[in-house]
Amino acid sequence: MAASCSTTRNTFLYNFVFIVLNLVLAVLVALLINEIKDKAISRFYQSTFLLPHIISMVVVAYLVYSFLNVDSGLVNRLLIHWFGSEAVSWYGEPKYWPYILVIVNAWKNVGYLSIIYFASIIGIDKEYYEAATIDGATKWKQMTRITIPLILPVITTMTLLAVSGILRSDFGLFYQVPMNTGALIPTTNTIDTFVYRAMIQSGDIGMSTAAGFYQSVVCLVLILVANSAVRRINKRDALF
Repeated sequence: MAASCSTTRNTFLYNFVFIVLNLVLAVLVALLINEIKDKAISRFYQSTFLLPHIISMVVVAYLVYSFLNVDSGLVNRLLIHWFGSEAVSWYGEPKYWPYILVIVNAWKNVGYLSIIYFASIIGIDKEYYEAATIDGATKWKQMTRITIPLILPVITTMTLLAVSGILRSDFGLFYQVPMNTGALIPTTNTIDTFVYRAMIQSGDIGMSTAAGFYQSVVCLVLILVANSAVRRINKRDALF
């Protein structure tokens, strides 16, 4: 029971942070890309930001390992040579992993989300910006008074879709990136990895089915509540 509560808490809190942080960073990146006037450079940045999203999580896991390896990892070498501190056993210290997982998730997914928001931004009528420029509006005011309000329906839709899966987790992120290290399980364990480990260790199909049903019911309730809240604010932005 305690394990179930902790995995549910981990899953919910990680996804909550992912949703909020990725939203803020993705919108910021989309706004910055929109300010690039050279199309070739703009496309280069779009491709660069999108690339991590299409990389396999297995590859990502080994990229992270190359940074965090105790003996030859880039981070430890910088800590030793630049700051004179001792090497950190990253895969033996659970306290660092909430931050590591958040950073890896943002690196992998922010680019994809930013492209979606950028596609919405370029669809905005340029006359709004021309009129704002004539009235003396700064770039900041144009972003906050024109761009963000006009792409708010897309932001709302993407957020609601993210909320609908708040109890589901990226298995690769929570299992492969920490290398299934025993010391990190209390910190990195989510419902999906918990069920996988239970299946591997005891072959409990009933638990897997119950966990899937539990995830679906809770996510359904959350999306209904979130959608209802959006409808109260603006019916046009609600999914249904």
